[in-house]
Amino acid sequence: MKRFLCAVTAFLMMILPVQAEEENASAGSWSQINRAVGKGEDWRQFATDGSFRLGEKEALEGYAGLYLMDWGTWPSMDGSTVCVPMAMELARQWLGLEEGDLSGFVNFSTTPYAYDRLTRGKPNPLVTIKSRGVMMDDTHPIDLVLATYPNADERRAAADAGVELVYVPFCCDAFVFMVNEANPVDSLTAEQIREIYTGKHKTWADLGGTAQQLYAYQRPHGSGSQTAMEEMVMAGLEIRKAEPNYISDGMADAVRQIGNYDNGPGAIGYSYLYYVSTLVENSGIKVLSVDGVAPTDENLQSGAYPFTVNYYAVYRKGDANTEAFVNWLVGEEGQKAVRQAGYVPLR
Repeated sequence: MKRFLCAVTAFLMMILPVQAEEENASAGSWSQINRAVGKGEDWRQFATDGSFRLGEKEALEGYAGLYLMDWGTWPSMDGSTVCVPMAMELARQWLGLEEGDLSGFVNFSTTPYAYDRLTRGKPNPLVTIKSRGVMMDDTHPIDLVLATYPNADERRAAADAGVELVYVPFCCDAFVFMVNEANPVDSLTAEQIREIYTGKHKTWADLGGTAQQLYAYQRPHGSGSQTAMEEMVMAGLEIRKAEPNYISDGMADAVRQIGNYDNGPGAIGYSYLYYVSTLVENSGIKVLSVDGVAPTDENLQSGAYPFTVNYYAVYRKGDANTEAFVNWLVGEEGQKAVRQAGYVPLR
């Protein structure tokens, strides 16, 4: 029965342009990406051996040209939207997948769902290699999450489940604040940002701007960017509860609301620099400096930018195969792949 269901699912995935998700999961990361994610013309191969590869495939009886494949030594992945291009680059480096197959193979469900799957030993369902007629084994639990750091609830859930997670940073990025390009303000202090989100400022007048009303957008609790805002930026202060209309469901929504919305000139919101610069159409917005420091590569690697963050490779302690893969990622070859995917390597 399982093989029958797998065959039907794989067939539907190959003819319908949908992003499949498990029951009760979000719409997934691809719903928040609206720019092409591909390899550059000067792409280079850095992985030098065959340590990590997919396993054997088995024909599905009664469905010619369709196969079910095990994961072999390749770690099954899930993660944050902002890490989708990194996972695609890893698949290019090790597996030689066609570009057209990567969107089906990198099937990320966003931060909270990824951590839930890793903690509970759940699979990332409906991962396919379309051109080969392959559906990956949908009973294999997640081995590796590429993501922003988990929030307190997610860390507590792992502890309550008796699961010890290993967090290994593999790149740098900036947690940034965005305003409409018509806003004359180019920089805020960290203290001014905290004052905005505790409700002290109602207009931009005392922040170097005009008397334009200030609209402070937030993200839903549990999202990677909201976790960074709550735990890193606010420094123990409580964020003023946002009105429902000022909670951006996805990062693409935040950029769109600030850049194009009717109250855009007065809006402020937050995201990750890599997402804003690479994964979403970003016309109409600008990224602020904080404490007079711009989020350049150099300022991220040195830590000069106040809200420098890392993305993490996260796995269950004791998983030797995934640990070896992560060690490659933070080594010389892996860090070259990080740079090639457009991220800022650790060094």
